[in-house]
Amino acid sequence: MGQQATETTAPDDRQAHAPARDAIRGVLLGILAGIVGLGPWLITGAQLPLQNLWAAETGPDQMPVSLLPVSQYELTTIVALLTVGGAAAGLAVRLWSPARRRLAVWCAAAGVLVVQLTATAQSFTVLDDGLGDGAMARLYFAGLLAGAVTSLAAALVALLLLSSTSRALMALGVGLMAVPFGSWLVEWVVGFVGPTNIPAMVPSAARWIPAILVGCALAWCGLRSWPRAVVWLADLALLWVVPALFISVNYVLGTRVTAGDLQEMLLMSRQILAATLGPAGGALPTVLVALAIAAAGLGARSLLARRRPAVSGE
Repeated sequence: MGQQATETTAPDDRQAHAPARDAIRGVLLGILAGIVGLGPWLITGAQLPLQNLWAAETGPDQMPVSLLPVSQYELTTIVALLTVGGAAAGLAVRLWSPARRRLAVWCAAAGVLVVQLTATAQSFTVLDDGLGDGAMARLYFAGLLAGAVTSLAAALVALLLLSSTSRALMALGVGLMAVPFGSWLVEWVVGFVGPTNIPAMVPSAARWIPAILVGCALAWCGLRSWPRAVVWLADLALLWVVPALFISVNYVLGTRVTAGDLQEMLLMSRQILAATLGPAGGALPTVLVALAIAAAGLGARSLLARRRPAVSGE
């Protein structure tokens, strides 16, 4: 009788502890994903980039450690580091596919946020300690902080989309993350070889990575219903617009001539964005490549589906 009671209560104990195990695994998975997202920056030594508004004259090797590259010249890099961390956690949860998916997703989100909020708080504390006084320094700090907070929100959106069991939502997540992921891969190369030793083929190859990702995601998603058709349009639009936004942000914030002149910066950003979205921006070939890959994938899937009944009938 005692042995039978032990055998009957053991499964109940395992079921009672299962939510706790899933929660712990989700948090650990999120922490790991957050660290992986920051990886390209951490391998460089994570020294704060030189600051135009730094209070004291300091050389590059004397700058303090910062877990994020907080600088107006690195805002798109911050976007890539944070959003890829969230996306990695979401993809890992989807591959894991735990029984308590919702619990695992939010625990993974908590783990990612632990890493990313810690990195953000540490970096902006270091920045605040070193910046000089004045309205320009406060505006610079507030602008970069707003960019980091927006990136944290985008990381959470990417996590939720890529952890979804819906093909349409996951494909939308891939479209959202395609361009930041390409930038993240380039940052790994920069981290290993330095910003001045990047092979010429790296930027050229990186241009096509988002198109390949989007094309494969759309082919996998399919085009059988109107929600999936909307995802196709959204992903292709993101592939067109996000690179233009990245180029505009890097160009405008990297131009010291307009620093502090918000009206001039807004005017320049509109001009650069309009130019990069136009025919001269070069987005059309990447969109066409993604569309061609998606169409080829759909054709291959349709062909395989037709062959299966014939093979089974034989």
